[in-house]
Amino acid sequence: MSYIDIESIPTTKKEVASLGWSELDIIIVTGEALIDAPTSGVALLSRLLMSYGYRVAVIDQPNIDDDASVKIFGKPKLFWGITSGMVDSMVSNYTATGKPRRSCDFTEWGVNNRRPDRAVIVYTNLIRRAFKGEEKQLIVLGGIEASLRRVTHYDSTTDKLRRPILFDSKADIILFGMAERSIVELAEAIENGEDYKSIRGLAYLEPVKNVTLTDTDIVMPSFEECIDSKESFLKMFKLFYDNSSDVYSTRLFQQVGDRYVVLNPPSIITTEILDEASELMYSHRSHPKYRGMIKAEETAKFSVNTHRGCYGDCSFCAITIHQGRRVISRSEASILKEIKYYTSLANFKGVVSDLGGATANQYMTSCKKMEKLGACKDKKCLYPSACKSMDISHKPLINLLVKARKIAGVKKIYAASGIRYDTVIADSEHGKEYIKQIVKDHVSGQIKLAPESFDDNVLDVMKKPANKDFEFFLKLYDELNVQLDKKQFVSCYFLVGHPGEDISTVNHTEKMIKKYLKFKPEQVQIFTPSPSTVSTAIYYTGIDMYSNKKVKVVKELGIMNKMKDMLVNKR
Repeated sequence: MSYIDIESIPTTKKEVASLGWSELDIIIVTGEALIDAPTSGVALLSRLLMSYGYRVAVIDQPNIDDDASVKIFGKPKLFWGITSGMVDSMVSNYTATGKPRRSCDFTEWGVNNRRPDRAVIVYTNLIRRAFKGEEKQLIVLGGIEASLRRVTHYDSTTDKLRRPILFDSKADIILFGMAERSIVELAEAIENGEDYKSIRGLAYLEPVKNVTLTDTDIVMPSFEECIDSKESFLKMFKLFYDNSSDVYSTRLFQQVGDRYVVLNPPSIITTEILDEASELMYSHRSHPKYRGMIKAEETAKFSVNTHRGCYGDCSFCAITIHQGRRVISRSEASILKEIKYYTSLANFKGVVSDLGGATANQYMTSCKKMEKLGACKDKKCLYPSACKSMDISHKPLINLLVKARKIAGVKKIYAASGIRYDTVIADSEHGKEYIKQIVKDHVSGQIKLAPESFDDNVLDVMKKPANKDFEFFLKLYDELNVQLDKKQFVSCYFLVGHPGEDISTVNHTEKMIKKYLKFKPEQVQIFTPSPSTVSTAIYYTGIDMYSNKKVKVVKELGIMNKMKDMLVNKR
């Protein structure tokens, strides 16, 4: 197929007709307004598929009460792609205390009225209903919502375990995790009439009677066993979590009734794949049909992803399950090429809103042992301190920032992703130099840090760096601001209600805030037990799966609201 390069990803029948397409190969349905930038998974995969010659259109935020909203293009030749967007619909639609969210950064005018609850299930059912009686079409789930619900998972809105999402939807397969490679492989396999069930990063259903297990396959406790026993759920979750590496993982099986959900090993993403997808000709704006403001556009359209994955592996974070513990960095040349491309666009005002990834300063960090053997199952990369096998040098990032600043037409580049201060401290050779660069040229009034708590016992459950690291970093940051004659501040994120926390630990955090910070923190969140994180497993079972020790868990909304009020001084 030949490369397809168009100004806007088509979302209307008129646009498809203007391209001379009589039919589409792939139709992607999403719960968010379309922002044509590589930070949007829908835009990235659409552009990538088109670069391989596939005819792709997007149906963004369809009317779930109107079958016609998904029939505008007819049926795709190859498959439907379904995603809730960059946010899980239940997280998008409800606060940690269960209240409906009124606003949505990914919807025109900011009103949260376009993404349904359990969006991927609803959209799949909408398609099946709209084309009822016709030849069955292949429906593929993807994105964060499907990826984190691919096995039995705790659902906080119902306070129950739910089946793997393929059982509750009428979809056929999931492309979980990072799908740049797997979605192209899937399209090629279907086009050529080949079996696609061996593709990495793919999950599917199979009758138990049809399965022949190999010596390397792992059968996890069934859904029914998880329902009967929290110990079985914890065993299942640990097998799932420990086998999320793209290096050594094998096939996982979980039985529900008379069928298995089969999880192939995660897709292997490389620097070359990230470079290829990031360098396509995005318009870096929302689709022209929108007339109202889309808040996410301002940060997404000129934000540069430098890497994927995260070595941090914090208990409450889903990145490990979705992107992996291994950091995959783009090449310096590719990143600079993308920024240079920005300067050719009429809507670029000279400001790169963010240069980073899961965190700003994990670019080009690596572990040679992990590259060969995968992530260690018996220890963390950065907790309680940086492993000696880790190369956490900030030198490549310093070099990148220096070169990026010199690009003609670039006025400012911000490091808005947040910084891991423990790795800055651990890098005795280049850590201070990196922060000096950040303070001097890359802070928009305040630097973002996420201590989450100031109680070391809670931090231990979270697998976050100890208190002393924050204190050391804050002192360094203040000294550099004085040295460089800057008046810049620190913005801190705190999390309350996390497993292991109670009123006494929040009281300790409150005292430390008064001692070390010069402001009242506004970024205080109540812990949300989102699917497939270690913290959620602890929240549901009351047990730490690594130590098998009991962990205190507070679930009363009144107490959690009180904890939040303590930190924002609303008592």
